[in-house]
Amino acid sequence: MVSAYVLVQTELGAAADVARAAQALPGVDAADDVTGPYDVIVRAHAEDVDQLARMVVSAIQAIPGITRTLTCPVVNL
Repeated sequence: MVSAYVLVQTELGAAADVARAAQALPGVDAADDVTGPYDVIVRAHAEDVDQLARMVVSAIQAIPGITRTLTCPVVNL
């Protein structure tokens, strides 16, 4: 199992809708509006890195209002 934080930038005024849409996706544990350089932070999990990448590209990035994402996999040191 792999987990990641997906940092999301949105169009102006779209953060709340993007967070709600992301929260409804399978594999998403949480999606929160935040302040700063990113508008939404999504916590997601998948069976492996390839499945995580497919989820980000095909599901999260497909949400209307998203302009950019940055995926940060969690590492266990």
